[in-house]
Parts: sequence; C-alpha cells; structure tokens
Amino acid sequence: MKTPKRLDVWRESMLLVKLTYEVSASFPRAGLFGLTSQMRRAAISVPSNIAEGVARASTREYAHFLSITRGSLNELDTQMEIVCMLGLLPETHDVFRQLDHTFRLLNGLQRSIKRKLET
Repeated sequence: MKTPKRLDVWRESMLLVKLTYEVSASFPRAGLFGLTSQMRRAAISVPSNIAEGVARASTREYAHFLSITRGSLNELDTQMEIVCMLGLLPETHDVFRQLDHTFRLLNGLQRSIKRKLET
C-alpha cells in the first residue's frame, strides 16, 4: 500500500497545518471566525490531497491531486497575507517560511511526476 508519510512534502504540510492552527488560535473571535475556518480547511486540504493523490491508481490522477494541492497552498498563502495585512501576524512569522518550504517541495514533486507522464 502506498503511503504519503514517506514524502517530505506531506510531512512538511502536516507541520503547516499545525502552525496554521497555532496562528489562528490567537485571532480575535469577533469577525474572524470565517477566516479562521477557511484557513484551517485550506491547510488541512494540503496534506489530504497529497495523500489522496498517492492512493490513486494512475500517475495522471496523482498529478491532478497535486494540482489541487497547489490551489489549496495558494489559498492559504492569500489568507495568511490577509491576516498579515490586518496586523494580526508579522510578515516574519514561521508560517510564511513553512509555506515557502512546502511550495518548493511540491514544485519538486510536481516536476518529478510531470517527467513520468512525459515518458
């Protein structure tokens, strides 16, 4: 059985989920409940879609789920920028480094999968 746990990008995305929960726990309740919920869902979507892609039967399906993962990462990045713009999170917070690191790992995995599709 294939497992996502062997993938660096999956493990790092799990850390991103943890950081997202930690960051959003400090947000004021009033007015930010929706944003907090969206951020958490987007963060959870990243390792979840990687895991679903790994479990698929074909490389093409795997690539599709990695594309969805990229969308979730971009969504989370945008939401973190909004929180930063609102003054609730400094631009230097670890979550931004973790986002960048996860993006880089995902890029590498997507390039690898793309090469498999081209051969």
